Amino acid sequence: MHIGFIEDTPLRGGTQIWVTEAVRDFIAKGEAVTVLAPTDSFVAEDCREAGARVCTYDYDRIVDNPDEFKTIWTEALEPCAVAVTTVHPPRGDFHCVMFAGECIKDGGLNTILMPKTGSIVPWYKREYYMPFPEVNTHVICITKFTRQYLIDDYKIPADKIELIYQGTEVDRFTSTPESKTEAVKRYPLTPNAGPVLGSIGAIENRKGQIILLQAVKRLLDNDKLPDIQVMFVGEGPDEAMLKAVTKVYGLEEHISFFPFTSEPNFVFDRIDILAFPSLYKEGLPNVLLEAMSMKVPVISTDLAGIPEVVFDGETGFLTDPGNIEQFSDAIEKVWENAETCQQMGNKARQLMQDEMDKKNQFETFRKFFNAQ
Repeated sequence: MHIGFIEDTPLRGGTQIWVTEAVRDFIAKGEAVTVLAPTDSFVAEDCREAGARVCTYDYDRIVDNPDEFKTIWTEALEPCAVAVTTVHPPRGDFHCVMFAGECIKDGGLNTILMPKTGSIVPWYKREYYMPFPEVNTHVICITKFTRQYLIDDYKIPADKIELIYQGTEVDRFTSTPESKTEAVKRYPLTPNAGPVLGSIGAIENRKGQIILLQAVKRLLDNDKLPDIQVMFVGEGPDEAMLKAVTKVYGLEEHISFFPFTSEPNFVFDRIDILAFPSLYKEGLPNVLLEAMSMKVPVISTDLAGIPEVVFDGETGFLTDPGNIEQFSDAIEKVWENAETCQQMGNKARQLMQDEMDKKNQFETFRKFFNAQ
């Protein structure tokens, strides 16, 4: 089978990493793979190294001159039995799903279009999921929440929406004494730091990292957890702002910034709690699954598919988006009892082993594609 992936972003985040991993898995299993992505993007470069057929386009110019790139997209999709495309935000009048559907329709292709989504943005159009009635389209959702939303609010037929959890690499995200030792070397912190919280991934407004900073300030102002430390690991447009706020709040001794890493397992081995204070537009973030696989309890906001794995009081705690008090209270609650913290981590790991092992999930995706 020939499987296509469309990833209309130059960013390097959880979704993009999943695409590159899926490409490698499918190629290893003998599937032909085409990847359509912006020139010089992380996805294009990584998938080219993996042996995929890679077709690229100018990320900026396509917005103003889509017809200029229609031949590139049509020729890229022509051999593909299915084309999986992440539902990214529209850019002006351009939307990747709608443009892919237009190329399939006008090119007379037999390609099945498969928009894949985990997050819900209320102002998105129904056409971002089902662009044209003439195009055979099947939506893939990675959370129950998203699937039900599309059925209830967009009136997309249930038989046109497939739920497949993405999962995580349980074998890779397994803590060992050796990896813990290496983690301390890679991420030096102040002596006696604890709890160590990790915020890992894109540093941008929707991820709510400012809430974490404010929660830490509240704890210190109230003389709680004097040795608390936060590791921000990643890259993004809000990094300079967070560093400035850290200085204004006087938190330099409690906050550290580290660059993006392709080996986040060492970050998880260095932290005690994963902090995920996201404000909006989430599905089921990979970073949650990875941390939970390594027995790290999670404090997260209650969004989208997150409560499908973060069970409040069992594998972590859920808070309302933007609620600083709840988030700081949850940090204190997790850390006040070492046994509870360990139990949460163990339950999180068991859940990942039982239901979220990526090896099984990649095969589920592959079988679904081949069944179409």
